[in-house]
Amino acid sequence: MAPIRLNLWTLLNFSLICVTLLFNSLSVVATMYRRPNIVLILTDDLDVSIGGMVPLSKTRKLIGDAGIVFTNAYVASPLCCPSRASILTGKYPHNHHVINNTLEGNCSSQAWQKSQEPFTFPALLQKNYYQTFFAGKYLNEYGNPNAGGVEHVPLGWDYWFALERNSKYYNYTLSVNGKAQQHGQNYSQDYLTDVLANCSIDFLQYKSNYKPFFMMVSTPAPHSPWTAAPQYESTFPNTKAPRDPNFNVHGKDKHWLIRQAKTPMSNSSVEFLDDAYRKRWRTLLSVDDLVEKLVKRLEMRGELENTYILFTSDNGYHTGQFSLPMDKRQLYEFDIRVPLLVRGPNIKPNQTTPMLVANVDLGPTILDIAGIDYNKTQMDGMSFLSILSGQGNSSSWRTDVLVEYEGEGSNVTDPSCPLLGPGVSECFPDCVCEDSYNNTYACVRTVSPTANLQYCEFDDNEVFVEVYNLTGDPFQLTNIAKSIEQEVLEKMNHRLMMLQSCSAQSCRTPGVYDSRYKFDPRLMFSNHSPRLRKLRQTLK
Repeated sequence: MAPIRLNLWTLLNFSLICVTLLFNSLSVVATMYRRPNIVLILTDDLDVSIGGMVPLSKTRKLIGDAGIVFTNAYVASPLCCPSRASILTGKYPHNHHVINNTLEGNCSSQAWQKSQEPFTFPALLQKNYYQTFFAGKYLNEYGNPNAGGVEHVPLGWDYWFALERNSKYYNYTLSVNGKAQQHGQNYSQDYLTDVLANCSIDFLQYKSNYKPFFMMVSTPAPHSPWTAAPQYESTFPNTKAPRDPNFNVHGKDKHWLIRQAKTPMSNSSVEFLDDAYRKRWRTLLSVDDLVEKLVKRLEMRGELENTYILFTSDNGYHTGQFSLPMDKRQLYEFDIRVPLLVRGPNIKPNQTTPMLVANVDLGPTILDIAGIDYNKTQMDGMSFLSILSGQGNSSSWRTDVLVEYEGEGSNVTDPSCPLLGPGVSECFPDCVCEDSYNNTYACVRTVSPTANLQYCEFDDNEVFVEVYNLTGDPFQLTNIAKSIEQEVLEKMNHRLMMLQSCSAQSCRTPGVYDSRYKFDPRLMFSNHSPRLRKLRQTLK
């Protein structure tokens, strides 16, 4: 073979090509490095309506005061697994099909793993060169042997420290990148909130400095069993659940499940819920410490100014409202409204916004922050990045969101509560039940400059309807379904039907109280529609 001879021009061209490739590579690295980091801190059962944020003084200062607080942030479903599925997928429950906390309800099932996990926002971030880290509670049935056990690591995560099953503080198992890690009850080594903080700090220490990162830290607090760290076990000795106007009162004109609650509550129930309220606050003090550690470590590493931090919850909670001792699952503000605090680049401090957002918006917003077009996904939510940067326009922002819940109940009668019959669940010793099979409803929650309403329909034989004007009735004491104007009722009914069947872009269409909304009576159900006829009969 003849020897290869390179002339001067060939060498120069080759050198230019090498320099160009090197420059492009460095440019890509520099661009990736400039992309913001994102931290999502998700609490479990943290309310905002009954004082849940009060003990979180560091969190309010380091995130809320340093950024923006959303006063109208809602969940797509007031239950852990459906709500967390909505956060991860950006979809309403009728599109991700997680209906409750059980494997049969699609919570971390094999069907969920195949149909939804590949399209979560962390999976999209990972494909776009983000390092991804998860620590804490994922979905309630994660780790179930019938769904892959703790060996299953969902698509989208580079570093995985996930709790097996539901919230605990001691004596639990973590999946560490697919390998089981047992924990006992030694505070210094096993208290879960602190373990999550330490895992997160370690990730920040050892991650690559040449790629942006997404970190999701999902704490057990303030979910039961409400186990506080030793140093906080005696705090808030005199604190009681707030005695708001809807505390320990009969839920008149409400769904039968609410009406069955005994009023006034027994002294033992009140003492129990007050004790639980204190314990919930105590667990949150360790969450406050976690937030402080993360913020300080990011600041020490010089990464804080290029990092968005979002703090929120999977659902709210109640303690005594309408004489329901304690739980979630209800359609009222205390169960569906959650805290949402955000700080980060280009967010001015000390802001508060009434703009209406939902947890289906978290995924689209995080993708938008990362420079990924969420409109190319099947997500139902919308990005609120423009609100964070102060460019959001109330005239073009949405005025309503959907809330869905599918009730659970046993087919057999609770032997301790025979008079209630079959179909109830989550019952307390005094036969007050927090859920039932026909506690199945869908709501339109409307917030606009001219209206602050909630319209809900139950999927039962009555087609029971609840409507609240929260401007004049913030504690939802009076159901105005039978007194509200018929035209408004029909428009809200139509809007609910649209949202219950929406998908992706169609979920972002203008609502009834949006100035862009145009109501076409031809789209209404016929007067002969069984559903509409039954609704009208109910309201007579």
